[in-house]
Amino acid sequence: MTKTLYLMRHGQTLFNELHKIQGACDSPLTEKGIEDAKAVGKYFRDNNIKFDHAYSSTQERASDTLELITNQPYERLKGLKEWNFGVFEGESEKLNPKFDPTIGSVGDFFVPYGGDSADAVQKRMKDTLTDVMNQKDTEQVFAVSHGGAIYLFLKNWLSLNEIIQHTDLGNCAILKFTFSNNVFEYQETINVIK
Repeated sequence: MTKTLYLMRHGQTLFNELHKIQGACDSPLTEKGIEDAKAVGKYFRDNNIKFDHAYSSTQERASDTLELITNQPYERLKGLKEWNFGVFEGESEKLNPKFDPTIGSVGDFFVPYGGDSADAVQKRMKDTLTDVMNQKDTEQVFAVSHGGAIYLFLKNWLSLNEIIQHTDLGNCAILKFTFSNNVFEYQETINVIK
């Protein structure tokens, strides 16, 4: 049986607005983040899209976003957390390392600074979402996570070129996947917020 996953990035936060690095640390949703999340909830209702399970990262910006979209019960999962950027967190995005196009990320850059490796985050996201989708009573799932973590999850299923051409990971972007035999297939990116 083919199942469906709607994987969404949280709404805009204060750190997003201020262009600060935000990973394991947290900051509150802005007014825009709140309004955008409500608009996503309206989109799901207007299109009669319902979920038998909902999940968020354990970080407040993700759970706050989910609660603005739906009032159904949900579970918070550590496996959906954002990439930990170590001592770079809360600092200007100008300090982010250069992207290595040969590996499609910054690899282990943050590890010596107390952060996660890209491979560790990628595996954590893949394992968590595969476990979620393999539950017997699951057909259609909604999950709220984070930009870096979602990007690394996408790298399991799409080439770097496809990610760049076809996906926009802005705040409140929704990525729709089908899932069968432990494989996710990217279907589309839904951008309710223009």
